[in-house]
Formats: sequence, structure tokens, C-alpha cells
Amino acid sequence: QVQFVESGGGSVQPGGSLRLSCTASENIFPIILMGWYRQAPGKQRELVASVFRFGTAEYADSVKGRFTITRHNINNTVDLQMDRLKPEDTAVYYCNRAPADKVDSWGQGTQVKVSE
Repeated sequence: QVQFVESGGGSVQPGGSLRLSCTASENIFPIILMGWYRQAPGKQRELVASVFRFGTAEYADSVKGRFTITRHNINNTVDLQMDRLKPEDTAVYYCNRAPADKVDSWGQGTQVKVSE
């Protein structure tokens, strides 16, 4: 069972940037679709960005144009560059297979807080 470890979260002001990283315990090449999810307090976890095996990416409307997901099969990593952050981006961010019904278990996630 592949494990995912997320890192790179922190606190930033609105308009700032963060880069999240996800490292897998095994080869991710066999995984067709990888994704970054987030869960804000009191809300359900949502998929915000996903990337297919060879790099084609898709985004939720709420982050389109601000977030960029990249996948590095050779290093077994998936990154999420987040620019022009908004307070509503505040959440715990998770990396895993996509869609969610493909997930075996969740990691600890990494906290992102956007506030003045």
C-alpha cells in the first residue's frame, strides 16, 4: 500500500504563495491519476487539482488559474504550487490517488492558513 507524506504548508497573507510537496513511499507511475485534496474546518474534503500519469492536469473552478499541480514520476513526488492565495484556501491539504474512491488511507496532510 502506497503511503503519501505531505509537506510545505504554513501561514501566509492573502496574495501570497506556497508550494506543497508530496512524497510517495513507492513508484507512482502505475497510478493513473494523482490529486491534491483539501479539507477546511467544518467542510467535506474536496479534490482541488489532479494530474494524469503523463502530466495533463485538471483543477477545481475555485483554484483554476492560481494553483499548478506537477507530477514527477521519476522521483515519486507530486507538487502543488499555490499563488494568489485567498483566506478561503485555508485548509489541511492532502495528496493521494484520485478520485477519492481510489484512496486506501489518508496521510497527515499539511496545514495551510491564509490570513492577514
